[in-house]
Amino acid sequence: MRYVVLACDYDGTLASDSVVAPSTVAALEQLRASGRRLILVTGRELPDLQHDFDRVDLFDRVVAENGALLYRPAQDRQVPLAPPPSEAFVQALRSRGVEPLGVGRTIVSTRRPNESLVLDAISELGLELQIIFNKGAVMVLPSTISKCTGLLAALRELGLSTHNTVGVGDAENDHAFLRASEAAVAVANALPSLKEQADWTTSGARGAGVEELIECLLNDDLRMLEPRLTRHHILLGTEAARPNERVALRPYRTSLLVAGSVKAGKSSLTLGILERLTDAGYQYCLIDPEGDYEAMPGAVNLGSERQPPTPDEVMHVLARPDQSAVVSLLSLSGENRPRYLAGLLPRLEQLRVATGRPHWLLLDEAHHMLPASWGPVDEGVPRAFGGLVMITLRPRQIARAALELVDTLCAVGDAPRATIREFCNRVGIPEPAVPDVELDKGEAVVWARDEAEARHIHVEPSNGDRRRHRRKYALGELPPDRSFYFAGPDQRLRLRAYNLSVFLELAEGVDDDTWVHHLRAGDYSRWVATELKDKKLAKRLAAIETDSALTPQDSRAQVRAAIEERYAPPPE
Repeated sequence: MRYVVLACDYDGTLASDSVVAPSTVAALEQLRASGRRLILVTGRELPDLQHDFDRVDLFDRVVAENGALLYRPAQDRQVPLAPPPSEAFVQALRSRGVEPLGVGRTIVSTRRPNESLVLDAISELGLELQIIFNKGAVMVLPSTISKCTGLLAALRELGLSTHNTVGVGDAENDHAFLRASEAAVAVANALPSLKEQADWTTSGARGAGVEELIECLLNDDLRMLEPRLTRHHILLGTEAARPNERVALRPYRTSLLVAGSVKAGKSSLTLGILERLTDAGYQYCLIDPEGDYEAMPGAVNLGSERQPPTPDEVMHVLARPDQSAVVSLLSLSGENRPRYLAGLLPRLEQLRVATGRPHWLLLDEAHHMLPASWGPVDEGVPRAFGGLVMITLRPRQIARAALELVDTLCAVGDAPRATIREFCNRVGIPEPAVPDVELDKGEAVVWARDEAEARHIHVEPSNGDRRRHRRKYALGELPPDRSFYFAGPDQRLRLRAYNLSVFLELAEGVDDDTWVHHLRAGDYSRWVATELKDKKLAKRLAAIETDSALTPQDSRAQVRAAIEERYAPPPE
């Protein structure tokens, strides 16, 4: 289940003229019965809401006063999320004749056209307040408060994630919390600007639209929205033949197998995926048999060389949506690793069903935990995860039941065609068309099983790899066959630049004829693109190479500036 939470506005969304229809209440009850959670996100003050709506108890949390107040219906407890309005500000509004005037725990509200009077009072007192409009309503709140911040506070209390939340609303003040939701829905009566932002607009208005949304949630977990949610996709790389064509993974319902020889780039590819999952706020659990993934940002390392973590320790870390877990099995022998995974999986799957987390499960050296030879492995195959990554040397080393889950295969190393063929033979499916390429590090052949052809891609490197490569290219030593050589128009020179620091030193010293010869031939950008794999810098150098108005001195200066902007300036 991807969408565990429905976050819903009240007026104009759930309610029509302050009243929620019995059929809408019945739909909310049905959604709760499915195990999902409900959060009401409203601009109203709580007493006013409770006066008009007697089923606030349906909601796990109520975010009132446009994000300034959190209410826990089961405990009948209010938690202010911002300080109360200053008495001086309220008096300033009254002295200006602002009517109507509502004063809540934090919010101050009135109606149009009083916003100019409100703005005068804020300016006169020098307050850090904002004005938020909701159709005819004018709401005044601290500048840090919105429906989005209130929703985040509610989710944090419930141990839930925005990535498992669908939001629905109708008006200006709903923009913030809809942007925070994984999927944004507008009811048919919503403002045009909100419909433009939304991933889907219901055909029904107000409560009927919410009922329509709930029906889709219960029927298929909003599968029809997936093609519209590409903003959440996780970048894998770009097509080699079409550098502007991105290749990405869906964040849900993706099962990826990464396979290839030792030192072929599997770890680098996996690190990049982990970094981008972290950047996007997805939670992952990485099972690390060899202790290769330490100090991942946003993750807690569990286990040591002496003992593995207990399932309780893993679940304690994953209880927080903002924490991922790296589970080291370095202390376990090979025959005990499948048993460990089989024991941990039910706990992970229970959490997944209840909260939608962890969003991704990654199994490094997957053949250690799902070996083809291990009898009970079918019962230990992970099936309940939105995102699954298995990393291995050879597909045939993994249990067939696990391989049958795979919908995307990423082959690295020196035999991508053989890797894909081995996978297909093991699963019993026809082979796709595979490009006839020899892969360098940082390249892969990717095949989605619903496509007839595999694609040759340049893998998006991890930031850690990028930093390491930049140090190497700036100050390290490239091998002779990857170095740049200043030869000149008559090939009489052979000055080797084995890194960018040496390149810049030699560039300053060679004669103009030699410099311009390589410049006009596009040799500098070609070297950077093919040997340093830095397309951005290569593009900048190519623009300099084709600018015929530049003098040799100017072009040298611009090339140096481009390199030093992208790489740390080499020390003197």
